[in-house]
Amino acid sequence: MRVGFIGLGSQGGPMARRIAENGYETTLWARRAATLEPFADTPAKTAGSPAELGAASDLVCLCVVGDDDVREVLYGDTGVLAGLAPGGVVAIHSTVHPDTCREISEKAAAQQVSVIDAPVSGGGPAVEEGKLLVMVGGDEEVVERCRPVFASYADPIVQLGPLGSGQVTKILNNLLFTANLGSALSTLELGESLGIPRVKLAEVLNGGSATSKALGSISVFGGTVEGLAPIAGALLQKDVRHAANIAASASVPEGTVFTVADTALTAMGHARR
Repeated sequence: MRVGFIGLGSQGGPMARRIAENGYETTLWARRAATLEPFADTPAKTAGSPAELGAASDLVCLCVVGDDDVREVLYGDTGVLAGLAPGGVVAIHSTVHPDTCREISEKAAAQQVSVIDAPVSGGGPAVEEGKLLVMVGGDEEVVERCRPVFASYADPIVQLGPLGSGQVTKILNNLLFTANLGSALSTLELGESLGIPRVKLAEVLNGGSATSKALGSISVFGGTVEGLAPIAGALLQKDVRHAANIAASASVPEGTVFTVADTALTAMGHARR
């Protein structure tokens, strides 16, 4: 399978490298030439446009930031879909609204191209160990065709149901992570009010049953979210908004998790509303 990859950031870059180094004919495209420089020591080729990348690929993996970024690289005369041949597959590793995946799937189906959603969790270190978590939604036969490529950087690869299921799962994951940030932050503030220094309390909690990835992320920045906000604030705001929209569309009450998530978003200066 020939693989195209767009989105060579801190997450996508290591994924693309693993694909190329595992023997797949790999083509890359990036807006900035500097983004491609780290791949000079790999067998990967570069394309002049997303359409050219599509024409050179059987599977195109996207790991760009959000919904509009996905649309931008797929649509139009120079987009991936302009070059991808019938029978091709688009795998959306980006975290986007499930409705975006369904919209893209409808457009792609007109030219006999399949779409699956495959958001990821774990970060660059997990990729390098081949232990990235991939949450997949889509046609089972198409997913199985893509699974060997995903296995070059991921374990486990969990199929969750029809198209959009992977996105719903990843968005819920990020909603809970944001809520965990809010809970941890509230606890550290309470401890400070009771005379326990934030850094010391975070050290103790990280070593006990109350530990969490969110608490660890806050601890790195001295027990506050000020350092985390520029890195994750806007992305978590996007995902919590997506979660709220999905819940509203299904007429499901938001529940406590949103209340606590809002605590974190407000503290990061990225309030949901």
